[in-house]
Amino acid sequence: MAVTMQQLQANLAEVDRRIRVAADEAGRDRNDVTLVAVTKTFPIEILQLALDAGLSHLGENRAQELKEKASVLGRTPRWHFIGNLQTNKVRNVVGVAEMVHSVDRFGLAEAIDRRAAALGIVQDVLLEVNVSMEPSKHGVEPGGALHLAREIAGLGSVRLKGVMTMAPRSDDPESSRPYFAELRELSERLRSDFPGATVLSMGMTDDYPVAVAEGSTHVRVGRALFGSRVR
Repeated sequence: MAVTMQQLQANLAEVDRRIRVAADEAGRDRNDVTLVAVTKTFPIEILQLALDAGLSHLGENRAQELKEKASVLGRTPRWHFIGNLQTNKVRNVVGVAEMVHSVDRFGLAEAIDRRAAALGIVQDVLLEVNVSMEPSKHGVEPGGALHLAREIAGLGSVRLKGVMTMAPRSDDPESSRPYFAELRELSERLRSDFPGATVLSMGMTDDYPVAVAEGSTHVRVGRALFGSRVR
């Protein structure tokens, strides 16, 4: 069943409250945390509800889906691409997404750079880091992240803005804390070489308050806002 505006507003108020509480307890400013509403698989009508409810940052996982939705909604949303990106799908994402959260290899960064250069833009990207070292997850290993960052720094049409990770699935949100803390420490080392790489994209529906407590600047929340996926 599709979420109604009343339900969405109530869900958004609760998510915002939990972000605010976590930020306050950590001595952080709530305004330093961006809520990215994950709208993958949801129809345009739900995305329009999200915009009407005051959400402006929308996250998509599939390149073709992002292209199709952006063709309808245009640049009104601030699009984030948060899924695994294949090099042959780069053209659907670069120049549409404000930020690509999932760069995990130099070949992908090169493809993004070429497309951005052709469009005459600079594309903001994050390094996806597989902090948990799970074989099923995408991402550069933590030990290779700084090297990859330095390689990307040599590209003229890509701008490194920070790092992203996904914690292992668990029924206990606190189990995510060590992974978020490790990414925060990696981010601090990264910023010593790249002061502009200030973004930490970490935390989803099950663990975003813990992520905020550990320094997340961008939380990616879908189910807590919209309910279960459509497909």
